[in-house]
Amino acid sequence: MMTAERKRLILEILARDGRVLAKAVSAELGLSEDTIRRDLRELASEGRLTRVHGGALPASPGLADFSSRRAIEPSGKQAIGRAAAALIADGQVVMLDGGTTAIEVARALRPDLKATIVTHSPSTALELVPHPGVEVILIGGRLFKHSIVATGADAMEAIRRLRADLYFLGVTGIHPESGLTTGDYEEAGIKRALMAQAAETIALASRDKVGTAAPYLVAPVEALAGIVTEATADPAFIGTIESLGVTVTKA
Repeated sequence: MMTAERKRLILEILARDGRVLAKAVSAELGLSEDTIRRDLRELASEGRLTRVHGGALPASPGLADFSSRRAIEPSGKQAIGRAAAALIADGQVVMLDGGTTAIEVARALRPDLKATIVTHSPSTALELVPHPGVEVILIGGRLFKHSIVATGADAMEAIRRLRADLYFLGVTGIHPESGLTTGDYEEAGIKRALMAQAAETIALASRDKVGTAAPYLVAPVEALAGIVTEATADPAFIGTIESLGVTVTKA
C-alpha cells in the first residue's frame, strides 16, 4: 500500500472514530505498527492530527493564526461569549484569557457591570474600554503574537500577585482523556498560573475544539469548575464531561 493511500485511510478512521490507535490501525490494514507510527508522525508534522500516547487525535483548528481563527464559527463564539458573560457578578475579580472567544465574552458584558477584569491580552483589554464600571488590569510581558497575549517572567510574576473569583480559560483543544491543551509550551504555563490564582476556572470551548488536542497540556478536564460550550456540541462529549463532575453550560 502506498504512503498516500495509508495516510488517507488513517484520516478516514480519525474522522469516523474521533481518534486513531496505532495498534488497531496496523491490525485493520495488515501493516506494522512502526509503519503506522511513521505515518502518524508525518501527518502530525503536516498539522493534520495531533499525536497522543498510542495514536492520535484530531488537530485543533485553534492552532491556526489569530486572523484565521476569527473567521471560524463566529456565531458559536458569540453565543459562548454571552453565556459566559452572564456568569459574572458585580464586585467580582475575573481573569479573562486571550483569544477570539474571550473577546466575545468582553463584548457581551452587560453595560452596567461593576467588576474588575484582569487580562494578559491587549485585544481583550481594548474590548473592555466601553464599560465604565469595569476596572481593567492589563498584565504585561513578552507578546506571544499567535494568541496576542503576554507571556514570560514578567507576566508570571504579575499573575502570582493576583487573586480572582473566576478565570475564563481559552483552550486550543479539549478532550476527556488528553485534557485541556494549547499549542505553545510557554503559554500553557501562563494558563496554569492563571488557574492557580483563581477560585474557579471555567473553560470556553467552541464546538470545533471539542474532542481535539494540541501539543501542550494545561491541565486535566477535572481541574475545571465548568465549561461553556455550544448547545450543538457532541452530546456524548457533554455527558462525559458532566460525569467528571464538571458543570457544562450550553450556549
